[in-house]
Amino acid sequence: MAIRGRVWKFGDNVDTDQIIPARYLNTSDPNELAKHAMEDSEHPEFAKEHKEGDIILAGKNFGCGSSREHAPIAIKYAGVPVVVAKSFARIFYRNAINIGLPIVEAPEEFIDQTEQGDEIEVDLEKGVIKNLTKGIEANFKPIPPEVAQILKAGGLMNYAKERLQSQ
Repeated sequence: MAIRGRVWKFGDNVDTDQIIPARYLNTSDPNELAKHAMEDSEHPEFAKEHKEGDIILAGKNFGCGSSREHAPIAIKYAGVPVVVAKSFARIFYRNAINIGLPIVEAPEEFIDQTEQGDEIEVDLEKGVIKNLTKGIEANFKPIPPEVAQILKAGGLMNYAKERLQSQ
């Protein structure tokens, strides 16, 4: 499954308050959360200017801070098909998988060489990421089959429902 999109590049330690500010946590409407995605980050214009299919590329420790599930939900419903970072906070990683948002830890060199606006392609099954603008590529650890099944189902709850119905 290859995902292609334009990069929005973020730095290290993007916390959940930057991804979805606490002032918007009075709703659980995913479409409303998406309107405010990344509003307190280094790209406050993200929610208004990104195009569906754009990819978030970030540094180390993406999604640190509180354990709010709202953060990956805001990103997913903003139309971001995958988040690529040098590393993720553990709770964000788990929350992203739980709600069906693919995330990829890519090599630092690839992320350092990729710039805002570059077009990249992420092949989740093969574990290959390409910067189509610069003609560079790197390998990453492919998503495990079990996690791929959860993502394909649209998240952990949908996966569990499918499993129960098939029994």
